[in-house]
Amino acid sequence: MNWTSRCKPLESEQAVATVLDTTQTPRTRHPEKAHKPDNPIQRRKPDWLRVKAPVSAKYHETRQLVRDHKLVTVCEEAGCPNIGECWEKKHATFMIMGEICTRACAFCNVTTGMPNALDQGEPERVADAVAKMGLTHSVITSVDRDDLSDGGAEHFAQVIRAIRKAAPATTIEVLTPDFLRKDGALEVVVDARPDVYNHNLETVPHLYGRIRPGARYFHSLRLLQRVKELDAGIFTKSGVMVGLGEQRSDILQVMDDMRTADVDFMTIGQYLQPTAKHAAIDRFWTPEEFKGLETAAYAKGFLMVSASPLTRSSHHAGDDFARLRAARETKAAGHSA
Repeated sequence: MNWTSRCKPLESEQAVATVLDTTQTPRTRHPEKAHKPDNPIQRRKPDWLRVKAPVSAKYHETRQLVRDHKLVTVCEEAGCPNIGECWEKKHATFMIMGEICTRACAFCNVTTGMPNALDQGEPERVADAVAKMGLTHSVITSVDRDDLSDGGAEHFAQVIRAIRKAAPATTIEVLTPDFLRKDGALEVVVDARPDVYNHNLETVPHLYGRIRPGARYFHSLRLLQRVKELDAGIFTKSGVMVGLGEQRSDILQVMDDMRTADVDFMTIGQYLQPTAKHAAIDRFWTPEEFKGLETAAYAKGFLMVSASPLTRSSHHAGDDFARLRAARETKAAGHSA
């Protein structure tokens, strides 16, 4: 899952100067984790988590198109296990506003540091890539940009508008940061009218201090609820990882919280540890356990649920959007009957 609301925010100017000073070692991917003890990586994974290495011609075509447009994808930056499958179908999730994040969550493999200035030509290049790939459904995510006054909300809006112009038939899904302490930012993105607004809760509340220390669970939940209040026509979506130390009852409570916020679509996937400096895997949930979570989520009223070991936020996003829209139409028809 591109678990995007990533990372611990810069707590002070001193933190910016000492922890995230990019004049240190520019290619140090996670400077803020260097002092942490190693967590052994479980090299032997269950059979249900094995994927084929990406080797197809279409995969390489997608990779070249991304390079030619000088774009960043979360598929690569977060080390998504589904990259071979998705890029074979010419599906890529574009990560805007650079590849350097201002936060440092315990689960995320995106580079931490002080980001570069926004690339004003990026919205048009993303839109051109979407058009050339012939996408029916596009997914746009980003790093956290706590350094920007609006958290990058206007840049999201510019990308949405550019895609609408270059590929008017393409539906648009955004997976945004939490815009914590960025008053008015959410409204800017919603006003651009994406078809799906996704923001991941990532984990259960009692693990936030260890796994997602810079974020606030109820702020993220409220952000999702606020999307519906601003525009009830936009689908809302959120996801969590399992394998970080949560219990099934914790996930069921998150489901209830999401439904209270009127979230339409929930994704649940297995956490995979990127490096020894990241949070350790508590355990691997089985496919049968994921199926049980899916059944429970549908019983709680979600229009759409994707729960499997390899589920990620944008995996099968196009097909899932078609099913999501059909589910809403079916529900509406039932209410009017």
